[in-house]
Amino acid sequence: MESGRDAIPEGDPFALFDAWFAEARASEPNDANAMALATATPGAAPSVRMVLLKGHGPNGFVFYTNAESRKGGEVRANPQAALLFHWKSLRRQVRIEGPLSEVTAQEADDYFHSRHPLSQLGSAASDQSRPLDRRQTYLDRVDELAARYEGQEIPRPPHWTGFRCTPERIEFWLDRENRLHERRQFNRRADGGWTSTLLYP
Repeated sequence: MESGRDAIPEGDPFALFDAWFAEARASEPNDANAMALATATPGAAPSVRMVLLKGHGPNGFVFYTNAESRKGGEVRANPQAALLFHWKSLRRQVRIEGPLSEVTAQEADDYFHSRHPLSQLGSAASDQSRPLDRRQTYLDRVDELAARYEGQEIPRPPHWTGFRCTPERIEFWLDRENRLHERRQFNRRADGGWTSTLLYP
């Protein structure tokens, strides 16, 4: 039987996330910042997809998207989310739940223009989540925009923006032998601090 020592410490959940994320970036072969983003429709139907974490800290966890997409429409209608990181090589998971708020226009501009020009063009050309008759139609739109903005800054489409999940609950999950897993849940207090407790696996 293994030791009863806790491997997931109490304390600051953001510092713990930083430490786990740094290890994931060193060990995961692809996209250590990939996370499942779960939202819901106004009628409470669940919806989930993979997105990339593009900023994090004590003020929350940020991702970017087309706000006119299915995901964007759900966020606008019901601005609550659950996030899940699964780092298979480390046998760890992190679950995050909380409300969503839009980033500032300056934050969206800064991130948009930090992307590769083809990524900027791809976002500007996409009517995300809407029907597409054939792939070439999309590629032609990318080419048209590339010609239009050759040698110029590509403007960020006004509907392309970011959202920040401000966590109210963060759970760290660690795989243990024989499925005797370890879980610690942090809950935000009214004063902004955190309480934590271990959970049965």
